Order: sequence, then C-alpha cells, then structure tokens
Amino acid sequence: MVNIPEYYAGKNVLITGATGFMGKVLLEKLLRSCPGVKAVYVMVRSKAGQSPQARIADMINCKLFERLQEEQPGFAEKIIAVNSDLTLPELDLSKEDQSILAENVNIVFHCAATIRFNEPLKDAVQLNVLATQKMLALAHRMKHLQIFIHISTAYANCDRELIEEIVYPPPVDYRRLIDSLDWMDDELVSALTPKLIGERPNTYTYTKALAEYMVQQEAGDLNVAIIRPSIVGASWKEPFPGWIDNFNGPSGIFIAAGKGILRTMRASNDAVADLVPVDVVINATLAAAWYSGSQTLNRPGNILVYNCTTGGINPFHWGEVEYHVISTFKRNPLEQAFRRPNVNLTSNHLINQYWIAVSHKAPAFLYDLYLRLIGREPRMMKTITRLHKAMMVLEYFTSHSWVWNNDNVTMLMAQMSPEDKKMFNFDVRQLHWAEYMESYCMGTKKYVLNEELSGLPAARKHLNKLRNIRYTFNTILVVFIWRVFIARSQMARNIWYFVVSLCFKFLSYFRASSTMR
Repeated sequence: MVNIPEYYAGKNVLITGATGFMGKVLLEKLLRSCPGVKAVYVMVRSKAGQSPQARIADMINCKLFERLQEEQPGFAEKIIAVNSDLTLPELDLSKEDQSILAENVNIVFHCAATIRFNEPLKDAVQLNVLATQKMLALAHRMKHLQIFIHISTAYANCDRELIEEIVYPPPVDYRRLIDSLDWMDDELVSALTPKLIGERPNTYTYTKALAEYMVQQEAGDLNVAIIRPSIVGASWKEPFPGWIDNFNGPSGIFIAAGKGILRTMRASNDAVADLVPVDVVINATLAAAWYSGSQTLNRPGNILVYNCTTGGINPFHWGEVEYHVISTFKRNPLEQAFRRPNVNLTSNHLINQYWIAVSHKAPAFLYDLYLRLIGREPRMMKTITRLHKAMMVLEYFTSHSWVWNNDNVTMLMAQMSPEDKKMFNFDVRQLHWAEYMESYCMGTKKYVLNEELSGLPAARKHLNKLRNIRYTFNTILVVFIWRVFIARSQMARNIWYFVVSLCFKFLSYFRASSTMR
C-alpha cells in the first residue's frame, strides 16, 4: 500500500461541514500533510449576507491556518467553495455543480451535522439523517468515488454499556419516522419525542444512530467507513497545542469554572471523561479514508466502524478533569474573574441543587442587585441560566461510563508505516493528560476569549484581590455569628471555649512532637 500522502496525491476531495470545528481542522490537516491533493471542494451555504467564497476566505485567515500559510502560501487555490444547503432538495446544488462533483470527486468526508443536543426532533432529523441521505444519493452519482467517510458520534448507541465497532439497528425504522414527521405538527412531535428517543438522553444521539443505520442500508455498492469520536476537545499537537474556537461541549464549562461562575456540577468523580483531541480524530479519519480507499478489492463490503475514544485505552476521570482545570486557572487566571476558581462535583441531585442555590443563584442575584443600584444592566442571572442549561445537557455524560471496543482503530494503526504513524498520530496511549488539560485551558483563554498572556500579572492580582475579599467576608461572618448567637448564650460560649481549647491542645501536641523529632 502507498503511504497516506501518496494516496491523496492527485485526488479531489469533498468536505461538508468545513466551517465547523472538526471540518476546519480536517481541511487544514489534509492540505498541510498531503500537499499533493489536487482540489478540495467544500460545500458551504451563504450566511449573514456572506457568500460561500467570502466565508471560506475569512475562515482560512484565522490562527488555525497560519502554519499552513507559512509552509504553502498558495494553498487557498486548491479550495473550491460550492454553494449548497444540506436542508434543501438536491442539497441546493446547481446542475453545473452537481455535474462537476459527479465527474471529479474521489473522496467524501461528510462532517456536517447539528451538534445541539436539545435540537427539536424534526430539525435534528432534517440535519443529521435527511442531509446524510441526500449526500449518499449524490455520492452514488460520483463516477470515481473511492471512499465515503461518515462522521458519527461514539454516543450514538449510549443506551448500551458495551459499544462494539458495528452498526446497531435503531428502535424505529428511519423511513417510517421520516414519513410520520412530515404530517405531524411541532407540538405533537415534541410530545412524542421522549417516548421515541427512549433511554437516549437527547435528539442528537438518537438521530446519529438513525443516520448510521441509514448509511448502512443505503450505501449499496459505495465503499463506506464510519468514524465515531467521543467528546471532541482542543488540539493535542496540531497544528499547535490547545487550539479551540468555540464554547461547545466542555470548553464552555471550563471557561465558566475559570471565571469562578461555575461552582458546582452534577458529575461522578470516578466516571471516565472520554475526551479526545480534535487532531486525534482528524488523523484517524484521514487514515481510515486511506485504508478503505486503498482496499479496492474488498469493496463493496462490510462498513468499517471506528470508535475514536480514549476511555478504554488511556482513561481519565471527571474528578481529574476538575482538578487540572482548577489548578491551571489558579496559576494562569482568566481576566476579570467573578470569583476564585473552585468547583464541587457531586453525583447527588439534592446536594447539587443546594449548592446551585447557595453558590450560583444567590451570588448572581446579589451581583445583579448591585448592578441595578449603580445604574447598569443586570446580566449574571441570565449567564447562570444559560450555564445551567449547558450543565443539564452534559449531566448524562459526566455521570456515566461506557466500554468501547477499539479493535478497528488498533488494526488501522498497525497497517500504517512508521512515517505515517508519526505524521498522522492518533495513538492516545501517548497522551499525557496533565499537559493536555493545561494546553486546553490555555487554549480557551487565548483562542476563545482572545486574552493575551501579557495580561496574566493583572489577572493574578485580581484573583488575589478576590481572595482577600473572601477572607474578609468570612471573618465578618464569624464575628457576626459570635455576636448574635454565641456571645448571648452561656451554653454556646462553653461549647465554643471547649472547641478552641481542644484545637489549642492539639496544636501544642503537634508542636511538641515536631520538636522531639
């Protein structure tokens, strides 16, 4: 077999979802590591008055593409923006574009999807199932197509504890569901959604499972592979450590913790946090397309599914995530933090609700009251409400663990040459979690919040100020309790003196023991 860059040389590639988080990284990595690729067609819709071409031009001017700009200044000439809307009939492609894609495309990466967990079922089916069906129909017309890669999620079958690298049949026939949704009104669909999705936590995982099965049923003679990443986070190494450009998933939670807004979260300390760096997923995706695309003798054949996860290979737990996030933001604080970073994880619903009231809602209410008194617009309660919605979405994933089979990922790695293993590294056994979490947190600071490292001294000074305010408040609170409750009761005073004397004796004993040593 040829190596990976040689396989892509002279090939025409089509990418959907290229303006999304994973799509950007895929486009950058493909062009940088496979300079021989002939052209990359990206299906993009017009948005906010910007044409597809303008959107792509803006996108490739971001930090992510700086290394590529230096190494291959003319790379943009290979990117061809195609005006398309995946929700419209025939993908809203012109007849000319349909013909161009049918005649030229060799490899398809279907990354486009809605990643909103609480998307209404009709919309989720439209974006995750029907759009994939239309892409398959287009792929069937491609005369020189070698491989169709479908990006799914490791949580498509999260109603199971053990998840193999196979396509599972969904609880309902996707054809019947699509037909039913056509005549149902939104109110009826909303009422039926909990029963339809069953034990799955949201419409995202449900429709991703439907899409996988639909791909299997309608692939026909197409050569297809499915990539299932778990919780996709910031980059590990490429094009540089810590790149992230959005608040989605854990990133927004990390920022809220760093700002001191998030103080409690319902999660199990011992549950596996199946974070996977975005560059690991993209490297595995490019390698999977190379492997399946090169196996011309075996197609059409069994659809290869790759569980791109870390939990079974290099486990990392939510308690460890919390520790590393808090310690990183204490050393390298975010600017204008609301409070010092400190998060309490609990799996108990009632305890979590208590801390939400005490640590989230009460301070937010008081702060908004203060803003009103000084004539400013209150905003903290709105922020807390948004934060709670995000936490509710993640609760299911922070409270459960799964066992994923990774045999196909291991097989894929074994097929690669030493050079390809180095260039397209997705061996998560090499991932050092402490280093990765620090670069992830610093990435949210630099690339999401656009905070310069030169502002760290001022941020540390602000954090020390918040600490002093906290100590002062606690001292005043103790004095207040003493004056109101303890000083007025002889029994309370006796208990107080007993506790103080006990502490004094303990300290004296500890001191004497240290002196004797």
